Amino acid sequence: MDIATKIAEYALKIKAIKLQPNNPFTWASGYRMPIYNDNRLSLFYPEFRELIVNGFLNIIKEKNIKTDIIAGTPTAGIPHGMLLANRLNLPFIYPRKSQKDHGLKNKIEGIKDLSQLEGKNVLLIEDLISTGKSSIEAVNILKENGSNVNYCLSIFTYGFKKADEYFNKNSCKYYSILTFEKLVSTLEKNHYFSNEELKLLKAWQNDPFNWRYK
Repeated sequence: MDIATKIAEYALKIKAIKLQPNNPFTWASGYRMPIYNDNRLSLFYPEFRELIVNGFLNIIKEKNIKTDIIAGTPTAGIPHGMLLANRLNLPFIYPRKSQKDHGLKNKIEGIKDLSQLEGKNVLLIEDLISTGKSSIEAVNILKENGSNVNYCLSIFTYGFKKADEYFNKNSCKYYSILTFEKLVSTLEKNHYFSNEELKLLKAWQNDPFNWRYK
């Protein structure tokens, strides 16, 4: 069994991924969506954390990604980025969503001054990519402060076209261990839902912001 399938099954088991095609969740945006993902639940399970790190390592090897520094998006990408940095024996940093208004007023944590970033290749780790907006905000903070950010890796992606647009516009490639398509194939294989419910999930991914479940 490949790592993506293992992660899908584990996430479903511990309810890090919840699916309710007939009783959608209300996201912070106000949209009604049939899926809710909380990768923070993976932190409780050492074997799940190990799967995730190995998934990132596989992508790095497969795509031949060269990096000098690992960064995590605040806050959900930080623990997984730190675990990956430890495995690779690389420095770890994270950009803040907003600059501190006290102390050293840092915009990026983990460095003593920005010269440590100058010309360095930084690999950004994200937990989930939906539209890609928050990920690209982190990418641009790192770029504006002297580093090169050509890749972003995430645990899971919904596969929205909007994410492709954001990343292409900002000259950054993104790859995910688990994709929504892989999740759906796992659901089908394990008979989690009826054919009608699976059709609802697939229709949602094709047009998530105009999707109607009734």
